Amino acid sequence: MSFVQNFPFFSIILCLLCAVATFVAGDRWGRRLTIGLLSVSIVLQSCVLWFCASNNTSYAYMMGHYPAPWGNEIAAGIIEPLMALLFSVVLLLSVLGGMDHILKDIPADRHHLYWSMVDLTLVSLLALSYTNDIFTGYVFIEICTIASCALLSAKDTGRTLIASVRYMVFALVGSGLFLIGVIFTYSITGHLLFPQLHETIAALWAEGTYRFSMTVAIGLMTAGLAIKSGLFPFHFWMPDTYGRATPASSGILSGVVSKAYILLLIKVIYRAVGIEVFAASGIQSVLLIFGIAGMIVGSVSAIRSKRLTTMVAYSSAAQIGYIYMGLGMGTQAALLAAFLHIFSHALTKPMLFLSASQLADASGGHMDFPSLQGAGHRNVTAGVLFTAGALSMVGVPLFIGFIPKLQFASAAFELTWQKWPVLLALAISTLLNVLYFLYTAMVLWLPQKDNAAFCPQERRWIASAPAMVLLAIGLVIGIHSAPLTALLQQGFALFCQY
Repeated sequence: MSFVQNFPFFSIILCLLCAVATFVAGDRWGRRLTIGLLSVSIVLQSCVLWFCASNNTSYAYMMGHYPAPWGNEIAAGIIEPLMALLFSVVLLLSVLGGMDHILKDIPADRHHLYWSMVDLTLVSLLALSYTNDIFTGYVFIEICTIASCALLSAKDTGRTLIASVRYMVFALVGSGLFLIGVIFTYSITGHLLFPQLHETIAALWAEGTYRFSMTVAIGLMTAGLAIKSGLFPFHFWMPDTYGRATPASSGILSGVVSKAYILLLIKVIYRAVGIEVFAASGIQSVLLIFGIAGMIVGSVSAIRSKRLTTMVAYSSAAQIGYIYMGLGMGTQAALLAAFLHIFSHALTKPMLFLSASQLADASGGHMDFPSLQGAGHRNVTAGVLFTAGALSMVGVPLFIGFIPKLQFASAAFELTWQKWPVLLALAISTLLNVLYFLYTAMVLWLPQKDNAAFCPQERRWIASAPAMVLLAIGLVIGIHSAPLTALLQQGFALFCQY
């Protein structure tokens, strides 16, 4: 075994050690340790991705000497390190971009605790990316839930605490449903590893035995992860969760945490259950319906929003709907579109939250649209970044958001009766996106109000540098998406082979 193949295990263990170290360290050392950990994680995931892509290989890695269910197993191909790399990059840029607000919004005696929770979030994201064991997936979605609630409630205000309690209630309901589904699955199959689950479930389904029980188990696991990631109609925790947290936490929760739950669901569908069984169970069609509904309802709610961050949060509900629509379509072309949309949303949403916070700082700390009138003139860099992110979410060519929408439309023509609902939903959702994002851009660039508060001029571009990097990555993919598309297609071929 090549030394590089140990890097997924090394990165997970390193994150756990750093989480403990930052807990006992002070703010300054905890901050440096967390930023260093995120940087090292980017390097490690890049090495694993390079190894698997260049050798066109995938492999399983048993940790310790005991197989599941007593031991643990992780697996890596191309999809796993690629997603882990995306999560690490977005986490690092979200933390750097929101650093000023972290230091201002969170009491000084809790800074080291915040960094420890960031480390725990990273370890859970990496474990969810690499796990080859359905129960280990459950363990780390629980760790991710605890860390996410701590990141949210770190901003110690009344509305934020209420939001964190609401988020925890929904998250625990989702975790409970997923756990019950895992228990049902294990009681039927006797396995926890994805390859053995796939083989056993396929055989049982072909025999016609336990079909109802397996449908219930699959439905429970799907519903649990759908609730945790914010699929309609379980998206109403998003406005306060994303809209009231400190900007770094909003970027982390909206950009990567929800995507990790979706990635685990994709693993369950394609590697544990099998897409044929999943489609035959009827749950795939349910995801298609709720995904389309989420696209429309999320956008309508965004139009009705009175605050900038609330609008961006409801927009996230609509964008999550796109991903679930792709999973509900059930073809490889639609899966490619769903992964591209994961990249688009993960790179763009943190940029929107980070720039929105700077626009609010330039407007006396207010998030309501009347107070934000002319904010783009008061902070030109943040105004340009937010406008660019808005154009990407609408799906304007040259931006990353255009690529998945084009791929969704192309994938729709491979369907039968589902083709027209998908194309109609894409058209309506895009029109609604234009309405609320265009309105927001107009408000930002209208003439300034005479009594508007002006933000300080110094270090403005430095504070915006991480968001600029997110925009640059998005533009590169939007202009030249062929390498990422080819990498994902190569990864799909390996995804179910180990």
